[in-house]
Amino acid sequence: MSEQIGQLTRKVVRRELHSSRAVPSVVAAVLISFFCLYVMLEAALKATGQEAWLVSPEQAGAWLGDLPGNLQVAPLAVGGLLVFLIGVALFLSAVLPGRRARHTIPNSRTAIVVDAEVLASALARRARVAAGVTPDQVTVTVGRRAVDVQVRPTSGVPVDVEGIRSVVEDELALTSVEPVPTVRVAVAPSGVIGQ
Repeated sequence: MSEQIGQLTRKVVRRELHSSRAVPSVVAAVLISFFCLYVMLEAALKATGQEAWLVSPEQAGAWLGDLPGNLQVAPLAVGGLLVFLIGVALFLSAVLPGRRARHTIPNSRTAIVVDAEVLASALARRARVAAGVTPDQVTVTVGRRAVDVQVRPTSGVPVDVEGIRSVVEDELALTSVEPVPTVRVAVAPSGVIGQ
């Protein structure tokens, strides 16, 4: 029973960490379905001896057979590039992992998923206290593999970069996020006056 719960927890965590492919799949399926329905409509109209709705199958076949002779090079190149870019976008959507900006915290009893913005807020608070600056002077960005801390110091007051890095690393250790990102601290060359 506990193995089934563990598998279910892993599935839930994976679903929360990865974005769904449903939207691009549905869009592609709807477009292909409309195209196929249109071709079937034109074929049915031709089979019953009625006039074509937009383009008859013979006209479409003749037009395609005359390519590229019946078009100028520029529209043909733009159309080919557009089809290529749509194909690349659909291919990348299918192949790339599509990770969301979230991290997991291991727990034996439940699945815990933390949004990157929530984690960045907690890390920014700790970095701000360690640097002795106001909240507006610290910006934290949490990525999959790295945490970037940017500090704008108060003019004339030195900032301990290693101290900030160790405080942020300690906070990450307390949260136990997986995977553990590396911490990078950058101090702006110009400070803020009167903070």
